[in-house]
Amino acid sequence: MNLKVSIQRNSVFLSLWLASVVALTIALCLIDKGSLHLLLCDHHSAWGDVLMPILSDTCNWLPYLTAVVLLLWRWQAGVFMSGSLILSTIITQTIKHIVRAPRPLTWFAENMPDISLPLTEGVRMNYHLSFPSGHTTTFFCLYFALCALYTYYIYSPASANPFWAKFFPQKQSTPSSSRKASIGWSIAVQLLLFVLAAASSYSRLYLSQHFALDVLAGMLIGVLSVAIVAHIFAVVMRRKTD
Repeated sequence: MNLKVSIQRNSVFLSLWLASVVALTIALCLIDKGSLHLLLCDHHSAWGDVLMPILSDTCNWLPYLTAVVLLLWRWQAGVFMSGSLILSTIITQTIKHIVRAPRPLTWFAENMPDISLPLTEGVRMNYHLSFPSGHTTTFFCLYFALCALYTYYIYSPASANPFWAKFFPQKQSTPSSSRKASIGWSIAVQLLLFVLAAASSYSRLYLSQHFALDVLAGMLIGVLSVAIVAHIFAVVMRRKTD
């Protein structure tokens, strides 16, 4: 798949992702680590204390369920999703165990002991291996991979793209026009997937499990992992067709 075409098809998700990356980067440059965390996490409410742990915990089952469903539906799409998740996990865990950064509870106890972080009752807190956020990596990898698969299926009839047709075969009996959604639907789905990724990632800040820098790194690793796996697919198929 042409890189330019791929970016255009997923432009809503990628534009929101890039804007968030830039905004977080600017905030990290202007505000010190502790103050920025307090600014982002100190918005607790009754509904937030219920919703945020649920969003955070979806990382423990949703990626695996999605990969299995895709494998059963189109095994090639399942391989694409699984490969993206595996690569993002390897990168994240490698960095985590090299950097070994303290989590917010540990960092504040050592650097700002007078500050009591707002915590949510019933949430098991972590103390080490903060950078990068594994949950954020998984969320952005999962939802961006779904976004890429969705835009492929609505825009690419099997006959129009031999490469993706081999990896993600479509039923020839299905008219190509029936697979094309309106621009409005495409925007809505990409927006929904980004909101789910962003809200789930924010839950890690809300629950004081990670710093903003951890989340930023997770956002980058998650999306780039999907791009790397897509590139590997393209290279493999080009070699097979040469």
